[in-house]
Amino acid sequence: MGIKINYKIKTEHILEKGSGQLNEDSLVIGDTLFGVFDGATSLDTHSFEGGQTGGMIASHTASHEFSKNHFPLDQLGIRANQAIRTKMIDQNLDMRDRHRLWSTSAAVIRIEKAGLEWFQTGDAHIILFYNDGSFRALADRKDHDYETLTMLKAEKFKFNAAIKDQIKKVRFQMNRSYGVLNGEPEALDFTQNGFESLEDVTCILLFTDGLQLPSTTPAQKKSFGRLAEKFQKDGLIGVKESIRKIESQDPDIRRYPRFKCHDDIAAIAIHL
Repeated sequence: MGIKINYKIKTEHILEKGSGQLNEDSLVIGDTLFGVFDGATSLDTHSFEGGQTGGMIASHTASHEFSKNHFPLDQLGIRANQAIRTKMIDQNLDMRDRHRLWSTSAAVIRIEKAGLEWFQTGDAHIILFYNDGSFRALADRKDHDYETLTMLKAEKFKFNAAIKDQIKKVRFQMNRSYGVLNGEPEALDFTQNGFESLEDVTCILLFTDGLQLPSTTPAQKKSFGRLAEKFQKDGLIGVKESIRKIESQDPDIRRYPRFKCHDDIAAIAIHL
């Protein structure tokens, strides 16, 4: 948007594939706009042009729309959601067949003279760090995978029929109990956005779920204390390396409930 800001900005980022064949996460790093996007493939796992998954197309479509940086973030969210819908219709997907919908989470910020504009939906997060060592997560919310991960632990980490049915049940709750950008008009009811002062803010961390430190016990609400402490001590790369080490020591998913050994990671640290 050509806005000159009074902050000196230094960024570092990670975009790393997990255990899957493709990285379904994406990110945007601009002069004033930054965003991370976590794509999720439909349950039929069909691939499309160039072997891309639906989740990959959804996250890249959303990141492209936000990178235009020419409207307020909530308006860009509307455009990103519509663009995903158009892509699916172009591939002859029936929007009423909800288990086949592509989707993406999103966490986007724009740094302006007046402060910080932000937008969030799904499993992508924004944390502000302050010069007194404290931190605050924007868009605090419940973890819609809590029940599934709890079941997975109870079933001794076996992806049996009950777990698969549970995963499908949760997926049908997209834009019914939790939000994602998936082309449905209801997606806009679950987005969160706002403005924040940047006074005393030293760093802004944007990340997808792959940057969450593994835990042996699922929690109903996302907790970022361990992550924030690790980030302040070891930096972004240090957090990523710790996560990958923990996951590598549990390759068969026997200790830390999760859906795959390594999740994709998209993360940006913006130092002011």
